[in-house]
This record gives sequence, structure tokens and C-alpha cells, in this order.
Amino acid sequence: MKLVKSLLLGSAAGLTVVAGAQAADLPIKKAAPVEYVRVCATHGAGFFYIPGTDTCLRVSGRARFQATYLQAYARSGDLTGYQGLGRLNLDARTSTAYGTLRAFVRMDLAYGTGPFLASGTSRLAGTGFPALGVDTFGRVTNYVGLDKAFIQFAGFTAGRAASFFDFYAHDLEFIGSSLGSDNASTNLLAYTATFGQGFSATLSMEDPLLRKTPIYGSASGGSTFTAFQVFQPGAGNFTPVLGTNAFGQPIIADYDVVQRNRLPDFVGALRYDAAWGSAQVSALVHEINTANASAVRGFNGTSTIGAVAPRPASEYGWAIQGGLKLNMPFIAPGDLLYLQGSYGEGTTRATGYNMWLGSYTNFASLATGTTFGTSLVDAVVDPLTGKLDLSTSWTVTAAYLHYWTPEWRSAVFGSYGEMSYGKTSRANLGLVNQASGFATSPLPSPFAPGFAFTNQLRDTNQIVAGASLIWSPVRDLDIGLEGNYARLALQSGRVIDQNKAPGFGGANVVNVVNGQPVVAGGGVLPTTNATDTFQIRMRVQRDF
Repeated sequence: MKLVKSLLLGSAAGLTVVAGAQAADLPIKKAAPVEYVRVCATHGAGFFYIPGTDTCLRVSGRARFQATYLQAYARSGDLTGYQGLGRLNLDARTSTAYGTLRAFVRMDLAYGTGPFLASGTSRLAGTGFPALGVDTFGRVTNYVGLDKAFIQFAGFTAGRAASFFDFYAHDLEFIGSSLGSDNASTNLLAYTATFGQGFSATLSMEDPLLRKTPIYGSASGGSTFTAFQVFQPGAGNFTPVLGTNAFGQPIIADYDVVQRNRLPDFVGALRYDAAWGSAQVSALVHEINTANASAVRGFNGTSTIGAVAPRPASEYGWAIQGGLKLNMPFIAPGDLLYLQGSYGEGTTRATGYNMWLGSYTNFASLATGTTFGTSLVDAVVDPLTGKLDLSTSWTVTAAYLHYWTPEWRSAVFGSYGEMSYGKTSRANLGLVNQASGFATSPLPSPFAPGFAFTNQLRDTNQIVAGASLIWSPVRDLDIGLEGNYARLALQSGRVIDQNKAPGFGGANVVNVVNGQPVVAGGGVLPTTNATDTFQIRMRVQRDF
């Protein structure tokens, strides 16, 4: 038995050795090493290394709900609006021998109804799209926006970014309402040089299309494609710029007054940043032009073959702006004050006079059914000289943020601005409008009784003010309410009250009695010199 036991144990041991030797001869497959995401502290909080690279990435975003109530004077518009908004930010940075190489992308997605997104600027800028459905066209809007997409390297910024002309840019407001420039997303190529301690200077070439407003053309108040007839004074009568045709008939030219892109906007800014706050002075130059004549014809309306109409010479609008930001921790931690002022000729969007009223339109009002609207054009073609007559505008703005407690804060803001047009070009428009029945504008003759009561190309002023209260029960969560007030007024004179006499204009006036416009039959039209409105907004917002 002992011999058998010994043989069995020896055989088992031998088999174990052989099996081990054979196993040792087989290749061993090792598990791939796992590369865990590492925190990148070089560029601030929230960054991590993209695995396998030396690039640091920060992912952030926002979810927001907004609702608004807008006072109106007619039932033809919505009084309430609602919006759901999502935002995604990607910030990628790499340290190089030339400094930080940065790429930043921001996408905004929104679905809104009513006054928030369904009107005006978003659609005209090509970022808001109407939703289809029963009773919703024009009232529901999908918004898909590439808000930012730029590269920064060695002082250069290239891509879609905020204009270097801007300063306050409605930093303390739910939605930009106060008067002032806020071109938050434009295409640009810029270079910034830093010098001294806190000083920087920037030269920027920016997309001019995003600052263009229409040139005044015809009676079509909301159109940006209009025709225009150009004349010049002759001996005792009106002789067209083009003279007469072979039959002795005066010749006129219809102009496409949509502005075309020929030169970029040139922006320069000098800025200083310190612990106490910031200061900036900026300036821009903006080309204003028209296209060639779209038609040439005689007074009888027939085409004039072979005639060539000269295009009005381009003009150059300009604007300057100064801004100051003061940190005021001695009142409460986080408190700050903004002060800003701007002045410009032919640059309505740069001064921000049309911020509340709306951009990319040549005529607008504060709200549906308000008593009158106003022109918002950068220039007027004088029909007697054929030259562009630039509008003038200026605005001043102040905004203050105060923390009552770390969880409760308020912002108050106010602004004032004025806009004016050339008196001569306005009168010439009315005069030529009566010549041989050519309707170049809704202005009656300057000698007609109703000329003083039209709302076209009138000098105006605006006041926009507001305040908010925001509660942040936890970090990055805001629940707030904001109220805004706006008032539009004439600098002088009165206009026909469109709320009480809709559809009536200066052409309907046949007489003036005791300073009041009178229509045929003896009826007196109501007049006004100011109109106002207000909005109430609320917001729930979570940033991450």
C-alpha cells in the first residue's frame, strides 16, 4: 500500500509540474491600463484633462424658465410670453510657449411664445424660427443659436464673440432693455495688446451686417427693401438728377436702399482693469451705403432705356463710448456700479437707442397699440441732393447691483437717450412726394397742414428704467422678478394718436384749428406727444 500511495503521489506531482510548465509556455494577456480623468488646476476650477492630451476642458451650462407680462393698448398682440432655455458651454485650453491657446463654444436652445422670442430681433437676425401649427405661426418660436465660437491665441481673437466696442452690455438685466450697445454675438478678428499693469488695447474688424439698420426709403414701415426717387432742384422747378429723355420727359431712378457689406466695422478700445473695477473707451467706424438703381424711368412711368442712375455716395457712421465699472465692497460684498455713455452718427445700434424698440427695422413702437411709433434708420436719402443724411443718437446708462444678504440681491438700472434727423432732408421728402404723384414716403408736403403731425423721421427721446429682486437659496440657483418701464416722447410738437385714431396720418389732415388737426368734414383728430409701457418678468435659472 505504501508503494502504491507513493506512486500515486509521485504521478500527481509530476502531472502538476508538467501542467505548470505548459501553462508557463502560454502567452499572458495583460489588461489595458485605465487612464482616469485628472483634474486640471492650471486654468481655474472645473477644468479636467481630456484623456490622452494636454488640453484642459471645462463643461458648463444653464437651464432657465422665463415668463413675462407686457402692457399693450390693443388686443392684436399677446400680453404674456413664456420661454424655456438651455445652454451648453465648452471651454478648451492648452498651455503653449506663446501663452494659452483657447477655444470656446456656446450653444443656446430655446422655445418661446409671446413677447419673448416671437417678435423682432431674433428672427431678423436669423436665430429665431417660427413654429407651425394651429394659431401659432408668428407667436411660437424655436431658437437655435451658436452664441459663441471663437479661438484666442497670442493676443488674437477670431470667430463669433462679443463686440469689443461693448462695455456694460446689460450685465445686470434679465433681458437687455436699457439703452446701450449689446452686440453679444458677432463675427470678428481682433488683436489685443496688454501693457503696463491692467492696461489693454484692442483693434477689431467686426461683421458690419449685425449693426445695419435700414435707410429710409418709402412708406413701407417695416420693409428693408424699398424704392427711392432722387431729384435735384432746377430753375423754378424740380429737375431730376438724370435730366430728361429723348422726349423731354424727366427721368427718375428707383433705388434699392438695403445696405450691402463692403467694409467691416473697425473698432478700437482702450481698457483698464484693477481691483477697484474697470474703465473703457471705445470707438467704431461703420460704412453706410445703398445699392445701384433697380429701375430708371420717366414721369409717365415708362422705362427709360439707356439711362444710368448714379448711386448715392457711401457715408461713414461713427460712434464713441465710455464706460466705468466700480466694485463697492465697502457697501456690501459683491456690490458694483456701472456708468456708460455713447454718442454716434449713423450708428443706431452702436449707441443702443433702439435696444427696447427693436433692431433691423426702420419703424417701431414700444408695444402693440401704443399711441405712436418712431423711425429708427441710420440715414435718409435726401431726394433733392441724392446724398445720405445721417441720423444722430446718444444714450447714457447707469446700473447698480446690491446684495441685501448673501442670498438676496437687487439690481436697479436707468437710461436716457435722444435721436434726431436732418430737418432739410425730411422736408425735401415731403416736397418730392407731392411732385407728379410719386409716393416716395408717407410724408405730406411740408406746406400741407398735416406735415407737422406725422410720425415719420421725428426727433424723439426715450427713458428706460427697471429693478429686480433675486433670491438664491443655494449656489447657482436664481429665482427672481424684474419690472421695466419705458417711455418714448417727441422732442417737440405732437403727432396723431394712433391708439385713438388708427389708420389716420398727416395726409388726412386738411386744416389746423387751435393747434389741432382737422380732417375733411370738420372732425378733429386726437394728438399726443408721448407714449409709455411696462413689463414684468420672472425667472428661474440653474447654472452648472
